[in-house]
Amino acid sequence: MIGLARNLGTLVRAAFTRGECTPQSRLSCRFRVTPFDVGLRVLKSDRYLQLAEAAQLDFMVRTRLAVPLVRAGIGFVNASQLIRFARPIGLFQRVDVQTAIVFADDRCAYFAHTLLVRGVLHAEVLVKMKFKQGRLTVPPRDVLGDCPAEKPAHLVAWDQSLAGR
Repeated sequence: MIGLARNLGTLVRAAFTRGECTPQSRLSCRFRVTPFDVGLRVLKSDRYLQLAEAAQLDFMVRTRLAVPLVRAGIGFVNASQLIRFARPIGLFQRVDVQTAIVFADDRCAYFAHTLLVRGVLHAEVLVKMKFKQGRLTVPPRDVLGDCPAEKPAHLVAWDQSLAGR
């Protein structure tokens, strides 16, 4: 339930954010860790994914992609997610989530969500995402425009591990 409330709040806040943002931008949004997000005193591991999801919604709204996607009947699904934990995030800390597209090919777009507390890296969530129109996969470049064309080595290794090689 807290994830739904966070997503709704993020959508409303993103809709009223001013400034020109493109899919090639690195966008930042902030969240506060609440008592609903922690086990005893630090952010639970599933909440990192919820923060990344809210940041992804923020990205789609602020880059003006959300409305055209909905009108065209295109949704987005996360095909895979990977978290790298660096430091725990504590109760009531303010988390800055920076979102950027790091690569896109003919089938998937790769988002990086960097979680910072007071400018210090605490985690990174990588999301491999597909755009779907019914059963059809829409090439990310058709939606996002130009994206980084060089696939970083860590994404190649991730894809190889997903393929079982």
